[in-house]
This record gives sequence, structure tokens and C-alpha cells, in this order.
Amino acid sequence: MTIPFTLPPDSEATAPPEHRGVPRDAVRLLVARPGRIEHHRFRDLPDLVEPGDLVVVNTSATVPAALDAVRGNGNPAPVHLSTTLDDGGWVVEVRLADGSGPDLSVHPGERMRLPDGVTLTLVEPFTSARLWRAAVTPEVPVRDYLARHGRPIGYGYLAGRFPLRDYQNVYASEPGSAEMASAGRPFTAPLLVRLIARGVVVAPIVLHAGVSSPELYEPPAAERFTVPKATARLVELTRAAGRRVIAVGTTVVRALESATEPGGTMHAATGWTELVLGPARPPRVVTGLVTGLHAPEASHLGLLAAVAGRPLVTAAYDAALEHHYLWHEFGDSTLFLP
Repeated sequence: MTIPFTLPPDSEATAPPEHRGVPRDAVRLLVARPGRIEHHRFRDLPDLVEPGDLVVVNTSATVPAALDAVRGNGNPAPVHLSTTLDDGGWVVEVRLADGSGPDLSVHPGERMRLPDGVTLTLVEPFTSARLWRAAVTPEVPVRDYLARHGRPIGYGYLAGRFPLRDYQNVYASEPGSAEMASAGRPFTAPLLVRLIARGVVVAPIVLHAGVSSPELYEPPAAERFTVPKATARLVELTRAAGRRVIAVGTTVVRALESATEPGGTMHAATGWTELVLGPARPPRVVTGLVTGLHAPEASHLGLLAAVAGRPLVTAAYDAALEHHYLWHEFGDSTLFLP
């Protein structure tokens, strides 16, 4: 799905809200219901949901997945580590030296030098021309290696680099995401307490998000996820009670729907998901969605339309543009309650 709109230059969040003098939970929140658009602050969320609703969050933590490499010709090349594979290989995106986009001139067999004498050898494309399966020699403990040599992935709309703590959600506990599961960033500990006090249940899943830059109308690559047994049970109980299952982010939608049978039965699951929601595969359990604002070419827009319907997504984005909401991972939020 595409929504024909142009993103104005001043609509991109160039820094975390705290760096702009805005508390984490004070970013704007656009609430979209059929026939009605409302404007709030994110801290109003407990007043916008109902007792008995289930809010599901992604507890994956962001890792510093951007590394500096040198190509065989001596040119610098930033490398973004999207994920690690079960066989120890890496999935990477090689970027242009100025960071403006992917470097599509790389080829199979090309070797790149990483810090500490590590060599990255490109093996073959992984789902698209942007992502590559790569071998790493010698093998290194990935988390420790990134902690020593990596930095958070950032793009050209950002006004500089920011520390890893700015890319973490307050409930993040399991490192593994190349980029922040940013829909949950505006949550604070007091906000979570207010949700619970209102009678809203909060439950976790884990989905380790890969790089977002391949989303130029391309479906997301396979991602590793876990839906715990307790969360699956809570989804079943919530649906049986006629209440809403509200996913915090497209990663949560993807994980929950990957653990759902064709008949709608939810179960615990772990592994890799390649699920893409759309007209041929609508959501079976998710009935509400908290999310950020996505660029016109982002594949996530199709998932939003699958959950909320294209007319409601279009109306929300028209209103966000009209009221000068901010886009991207440090921007404003939307709540779809279709």
C-alpha cells in the first residue's frame, strides 16, 4: 500500500524529544477512530484505552549496530548489521561513505575490513539488493564486539549522533534490535503504572527488528521473534472477554500475528517470521495499534492499512500533515482504534 503524500522538510524529528525540551511521554499523540480524529499528548494514553484492554509491548533492546568498515579499494564504508543468522553469519547493509543510502556497487566475494582485524566477506544478497548475507572471520561475540566498536544506526535527518540510551525503550530488556522498536519510546515508568492502575494489562513479546532502510516498498526481511506462553494466553482471554488487543508497534503486530493459527487461535511461538500482512492476510488478533509516523515509501504502511483500514490511515496521515506532526523514530505517535 502507498499513501500519496510528500513529507515537508520541517516534519522530521531531528533529535530525541528530551533534547528538544519535550519530556519523553509528552510527544503528540494522534488518535484515529472511524469518523473521528483527536489530538492528545502521549501521556494521555491511559485515558484513551479501557479497563480490560491488553497492551502488548516489544521488549527487544537496541544494539549499536553501525560499524565503520573499509572496502578493498581503501574507501570507507559504514556497515549496518541488521541481524545475525543461526549459522553465525551476519546480514548487513553496506552504506555509501556519506551515509546517504545503500551502496549498491558491492558484489559477492568482496571483503571489507572491520575494527580489531575482523574481515567481513559478502556472500550473496539477502532478500534484496540492499541486504547481504556475510561471513565474519574470525568469529567474534557479536554483542561484545558491537559494544566496543559500534554506534546506534542513524540517518541523515538527524542533527548529529546520540548515545545508545536515547534509542532504548524503558522496558527494553533483551538486546537484539538493529534499530529501536520506536513505537514504545514515549512510554515512561509512571505511564505504565497508570495503565495498570486503570485495569489495562501489559504483556511482552520479543521481536528483534532489522534495519528500516530497506523499506522502499520492499517487504520486511525475516526477523527473529518470541511470543511467550503467558502473553498468548492473555491474548486469548482478552479476545474472549470482547476487549481490544493493542499492539505497540508494527513489530508487535508481526510477532502476534505470526503466532496465530488460521482460525484465530493464539499460541506461544519462537523462531523467524517472514509474515507480511495485507488484503490476502488480514490481522486475526490485533485490534488496535500504537505506532509512529512512517515515510511515504515505507512498507509498514501496508501493515497499518491491514489493521486499521486504508481510509482511516489516510485520514490520520492527512491530519498529521495538517497539524505539523513530527516523523521518524524520535517523532510523534498515532493510536489507531478501528
